[in-house]
Amino acid sequence: MNKKLNILYCSPEVTPFSKTGGLGDVAGSLPKALAGAGCDVRVITPKYAGIKESTHKLKKVIDSISFKIGKRDEAGSLYEGKLPGSKVPVYFVSCDKYFVRKEMYQENGKDYEDNLERFSFFSMMVLHSIEKMGWQPDVIHCNDWQTALIPLYLKTTFKEKKIGTLFTIHNIGYQGLFDKEKLSLTGLDSDIFNIKGIEYFGKINLLKGGIIFSDIVTTVSPVYSKEIQTKDYGYGLEGVLNERSKDLYGIINGVDYDEWDPSSDNHISVRYSIKSIGRKKGCKKDLQKNCGLPLTDRPVIGMISRLDDQKGLDILVEIMDELMHLDIQMVMLGTGKTIFHNILKKFKVKYKDKLSVNLFFDNTLAHKIEAGSDLFLIPSKYEPCGLSQLYSFKYGTVPVAHKTGGLADTITDYTPSTIANNKATGFLFSHYSPDDLLKAILLSLSVYEDKQTWKKIVTAGMKSDFSWKRPAKEYVRLYKEVSGG
Repeated sequence: MNKKLNILYCSPEVTPFSKTGGLGDVAGSLPKALAGAGCDVRVITPKYAGIKESTHKLKKVIDSISFKIGKRDEAGSLYEGKLPGSKVPVYFVSCDKYFVRKEMYQENGKDYEDNLERFSFFSMMVLHSIEKMGWQPDVIHCNDWQTALIPLYLKTTFKEKKIGTLFTIHNIGYQGLFDKEKLSLTGLDSDIFNIKGIEYFGKINLLKGGIIFSDIVTTVSPVYSKEIQTKDYGYGLEGVLNERSKDLYGIINGVDYDEWDPSSDNHISVRYSIKSIGRKKGCKKDLQKNCGLPLTDRPVIGMISRLDDQKGLDILVEIMDELMHLDIQMVMLGTGKTIFHNILKKFKVKYKDKLSVNLFFDNTLAHKIEAGSDLFLIPSKYEPCGLSQLYSFKYGTVPVAHKTGGLADTITDYTPSTIANNKATGFLFSHYSPDDLLKAILLSLSVYEDKQTWKKIVTAGMKSDFSWKRPAKEYVRLYKEVSGG
């Protein structure tokens, strides 16, 4: 009988305990699928201010772990809980001076100045905790720059441990850049600071270190894995990624259908399925009421997004006046750059009967938007994977998106042949511009009027399966490759 693979899944955020974006959702659901695939998987993450022992039924399992990072003495404790709806243990690294803050990585749009110390400490705590657990992972699965020091430490300070590493890039735009004078704060020797190591145009680049020193690198869609090896999308790391191309894999993220399924969703007013799609109209009315919009059967366009250039806000605001002169309504949810907050506030006043702008994040409203919208807008400049379009499919909401990254991998564009074969699931535009975005929206609205064709697109999306089962199998195959199992 094959020995179970021991996997330590290390992430700076894990839903429902902590979340700033898609990484939290992945970290909250992939480990459950890995357990289902036969792995002994455990999760480790920081214990931020909002993570309360009583709310999440956490217990302290290690009072104190002390160690040195360079010349400084550090200590932390370890709590244990469970991923909801599973037996997967989650360990929380606790240290008030580093993790009890208003936010997780930044405040008022500015990164915390001690982020290098914070995540050096977290990475060291992960490795010291293993010694206390009485459990040895075969592979540590690291995610994004906040955990990128773990592969470095395992090749240097902890090289006797013989633990494999898999490093996932969720968004190459976030690299963990720090002044070279801070290198001693990591406890790493100065000889690691070179072009073959973590040096990047005179700065420390943690993401680069994770890419170079991990055994295998993955990212969150096949198209994105190719895009990031090019100058247009590589954010300066395309050369490093090209060197590791034989060890670089793109694996589409999955959806936790326990959380995102209109037939069992507790956040929406009317539950429905592919067999009762007509009930979706009740969710549309509920969304309109919640957002103070007139009740109408005209198309509602939903958008849930971080409000910045990467997410396509720069081209969207260019066409907003034209959009608002169409016979539609639009509901937006999210936070981001102040400039976009201010622009959208003005549009909200100007088009109060057509546009609902909600400059915050609310999980219940997010579910209501997915269920109550007819179309879902994702005009991202680049999108590593994207989860919104996968949620939209399940809710019978048709995505209109830029043909990039995971959006290109998961949305089958409306064409005469794809509609004839019942394969079309959305509308894609290839050229990133206001004009092309508007053309895609206008095309989707014209097809919306053809109820028979629209139903074909809705049905194809609702039938698609983006559960974690297939991605989990791909990760297990790579874990075996890393561990020699």
